[in-house]
Amino acid sequence: MSYSISQITTIIKAKPLQVFSDAVIEHLLLDSRRLLFPYDTLFFALAGPRRYGTAFIDELYSKGVRSFVVDENFTALTIAQYPEGNFLQVKNTLAALQLLAAHRRSEFNIPVIGITGSNGKTIVKDWLYQLLQDEYSIIRSPKSYNSQIGVPLSVWPINEQNTLGIFEAGISQPDEMHCLEKIIQPTIGVFTNIGEAHNEGFLNIRQKINEKLKLFVNSGWLIYSADSLDINEAVNTFVNTVKSNNPIQLFSWSKKTTASLHSIEIKKQLSNTVINAVYKDNPVAITISFIDDASIENAITCWCVLLHLGIAHNLIAEKMLRLRPIEMRLELKEGINNCSVINDSYSADINSLAIALDFLQQQKQHPKRTLILSDILQSGKNSAELYAEIASILMQKNINRFIGIGPDIIKQKEAFKNIPETIFFPSTAGFKQQFASLHFYNETILLKGARAFEFEQIGHLLEQKIHQTVLEIDLAAITHNLKQYQEQLNPGVKLMAMVKAFSYGSGSFEIANLLQFHKVDYLAVAYADEGVELRKAGITLPLMVMNAEETTFDVLVQHNLEPELYSFDILNNFRNYLQQLGITNYPVHIKLDTGMHRLGFEPQDIEALCKQLHTSAEFKVQSVFSHLAGSDAAEHDNFTALQAASFLQGSQLLQQALNYPFIRHIANSSAIHRHKQLQLDMVRLGIGLYGVDGNEAMQQKLKNVSTLKTTISQLKKVKAGDSVGYSRKGIATHDSVIATVRIGYADGYPRLLSNGIGKMLVNGSLAPVIGNVCMDMTMLDVTGINVNEGDNVIVFGEALSVSTVAKWAQTIAYEILTGVSQRVNRVYYEE
Repeated sequence: MSYSISQITTIIKAKPLQVFSDAVIEHLLLDSRRLLFPYDTLFFALAGPRRYGTAFIDELYSKGVRSFVVDENFTALTIAQYPEGNFLQVKNTLAALQLLAAHRRSEFNIPVIGITGSNGKTIVKDWLYQLLQDEYSIIRSPKSYNSQIGVPLSVWPINEQNTLGIFEAGISQPDEMHCLEKIIQPTIGVFTNIGEAHNEGFLNIRQKINEKLKLFVNSGWLIYSADSLDINEAVNTFVNTVKSNNPIQLFSWSKKTTASLHSIEIKKQLSNTVINAVYKDNPVAITISFIDDASIENAITCWCVLLHLGIAHNLIAEKMLRLRPIEMRLELKEGINNCSVINDSYSADINSLAIALDFLQQQKQHPKRTLILSDILQSGKNSAELYAEIASILMQKNINRFIGIGPDIIKQKEAFKNIPETIFFPSTAGFKQQFASLHFYNETILLKGARAFEFEQIGHLLEQKIHQTVLEIDLAAITHNLKQYQEQLNPGVKLMAMVKAFSYGSGSFEIANLLQFHKVDYLAVAYADEGVELRKAGITLPLMVMNAEETTFDVLVQHNLEPELYSFDILNNFRNYLQQLGITNYPVHIKLDTGMHRLGFEPQDIEALCKQLHTSAEFKVQSVFSHLAGSDAAEHDNFTALQAASFLQGSQLLQQALNYPFIRHIANSSAIHRHKQLQLDMVRLGIGLYGVDGNEAMQQKLKNVSTLKTTISQLKKVKAGDSVGYSRKGIATHDSVIATVRIGYADGYPRLLSNGIGKMLVNGSLAPVIGNVCMDMTMLDVTGINVNEGDNVIVFGEALSVSTVAKWAQTIAYEILTGVSQRVNRVYYEE
């Protein structure tokens, strides 16, 4: 279903500023980087914390977009630049987007399941999809699209073929849910649970529950757990409040008391759980292949939905036994033959494919992009229409090689004829047989396959065999942290992201690609070779090199890297080099020493520096900057003020000597929020980007980025009095169980953490190091912990912060993060 511009004008109650044509709209766009089909796309120019969407109209117009929704900040004078444009003006572009999605939803009279709660929303949604896909043609939220923006984008694709909708809704503050309710219009409500997430936005837990319940104000049924006293009381109060307008039927489940589904016994076994219950006075049972409490609760919630929908007991039991884990993340891994592999093979539908292709397009490290795609099952579209749309998307995303796997996609191979290289196989087995002849080399490969095609087999062939100790990097957390600091910035302030020291241990081009995608203004590295690697990986952002050396002048110029000049020696040597090549106006950055006493021109040097720069045609000063020594600590605030004064004085003298403006920057991560008056023209974001900030209030806003994980290679039973490890430093004080894990000081785990100082998380419990940390291994005392060989062990991460580990090691988080060895493989993922 599509809408004309005139229809949309009426639906969103817009004022038509200019209508060139009554274009037919199929697609909605909020992010200019995700454009696929320009001529039938409507762009909503949303107002962000730092940028207005109207700033991207010029770019989108040049790419063929002709239809725009703007707010009252957009002036009619601007329209003259876009003679063929359709411009609809509204008071609030987000409200208009939501109004359009709500109208779309209202045109379909199908059952819709609306899911909310603190945890488990996405799992329950995707499990319901697994369980009900044989009975229904389902439209569902892609990934975790549950926000004020994500929900309308999730609902918009609903079409005549869909017979069931499953959408999740998340909120972070009061008065948000009523907007989402109007869009989702659920007929069946599911309340998963209540927890600590987003507590800061609410007065108390009861207010948060009441706000979430607003999703169900017009629902016919509400499914929930009666085991939470807060939820149970709130639900009953809510139902009694709305019953005069809409009587809501309740379907409860409980492990403790009488309910619609009363779980009377939960039997956990080695690899599965049997759940016995009573439903309508009859015994019923299911078995699931999970033993953790969260999965058990999510499975019971899904069970309730199936019972409500009238699915037969024996069929429910079969379906529950087939439930599979939901891979919630897309992973980027190092592949064979200098390839990068993006593994997003847990599902294959057109919405998640578009998201994965956006991630593929961010990757600039290889000249070639390859997509391996299976048949897309149960899309609700006929095959010819589906694969023609996919082929069009692939052309927009500049896919160089397309490998299709499955009988259905082979029948539609003609649709992909315009892609430079195409290969088709009837099955995954057929692909594996021909794998050696496909010659994967120096390319980025995206795997996207339905579960039935078992693409994990392809992943094993393509991914480089790795050491079982890995550093997992959450790219979505980096994006979140970036936005947290951007929200602190004064209008117009630029941001330089520090990616030196392998991005604080997190990676090189992988992190830079992400930052470039999110349009930071500058990147900074420590040494020229780091900058060269980024340039070779396709990074085009301006790059400052903080420790330029004379031996690297040639590669600086060759790769357009901008050196920091911090002394007359380096300044004169670089000027002489540029003179020999006849280069003028080369971009450089001037470092002033205002009290750090590390690198930089000191106050007494400024007069001579001004004279040299004034007469140096070889240089174009891009920025003047300094480094604060103690911006994170209140006891150093007076010294910070002295540094700032020295810097402002020095930069003013330099500005007077030069006849053009330059960027001034002195604020690092801590100063961004502790000394906002020092943001000046640009700030430098370093360790905060990676989830560490010394300020407790700011730390609470950040997400953990890095998780260092290893595995248990062997378990041993040791008698009291026996020694463990080199030099017999570890002595068992009682009969103990000792786990040897695959990490040592060669991997970056400090020897200072030997002999009980350090601890690791084993199945949720802290296990102390016993004996000395070895080069490649460490021993843990896991006595009393339920553990098996091969189990994962968390060295640091969300539940055991890197800052805590750093304190144990008598150092700082910087050292722990940057000390993780390069032999530890990095796995990048995005939820």
